[in-house]
Amino acid sequence: MNEEDFGRKLVIPGDEIGSGKAGHNAYEEDGKVLSKVVGLAERRNGMAFVIPLSGIYSPKRGDGVVGKVQEVSFSKWIVDVNSPYDAVLPLNEAVDEFVDFTKTDLTKYFNYGDMVFAEISSVSKTKNVQLSMRDRKCRKLREGRIIKVVPAKVPRIIGKSGSMVEMIKSMTGTQIVVGQNGVVWIKGENEVVAAEAILTVEKMAQKQGLTDYIKDILEKKMGKPYEAQPKRSEEFAEEEFKEGE
Repeated sequence: MNEEDFGRKLVIPGDEIGSGKAGHNAYEEDGKVLSKVVGLAERRNGMAFVIPLSGIYSPKRGDGVVGKVQEVSFSKWIVDVNSPYDAVLPLNEAVDEFVDFTKTDLTKYFNYGDMVFAEISSVSKTKNVQLSMRDRKCRKLREGRIIKVVPAKVPRIIGKSGSMVEMIKSMTGTQIVVGQNGVVWIKGENEVVAAEAILTVEKMAQKQGLTDYIKDILEKKMGKPYEAQPKRSEEFAEEEFKEGE
């Protein structure tokens, strides 16, 4: 099978996905490459691999995640990032100012149950996960609603260069933060409509022409045509977010 003719196809465990070297979520047997999981098979640079359609989130350095504060302890917060491994947010990665532990209650900054958007700064071999709030995009997420999606579907929800999520935000007038861990925060008057659109993208991720399909649904629900907005600068988007808080 030529790599050019392979394309992307849906496979289940044990399906043959070609020959050569086995990549992620694939294995070799009798000179063939087989799938380990349910997902989309691809070949690239002589390697066959599978993009899983389901599964747990495995933390990776540099990922932006939406998490929930589970514990507040001495000089750190423990955050649930929708993974088998809890994440630690150290005080020095969350707060710039000097903090006197004898006089300051850390819940002043992040309290039990608070939702945050943070970046994974490191993951050890034993899966000790550390978070950071140093990036300007990181912040506490106030109010709004949370939905969960399959982490492997996040790239489809975001879309090429952010096209899908930007369209949903624009059409519904909502603020949306999509974590690589499959947790999505939505805030605005049309939270339900935005959530339904995101869950539809997750459910129909393999559909051809999905962007146009979602656009048609939103145009009917919102009663207005979609007009693509010019790409905003990071600075403008950030200020708008802060004002919305």
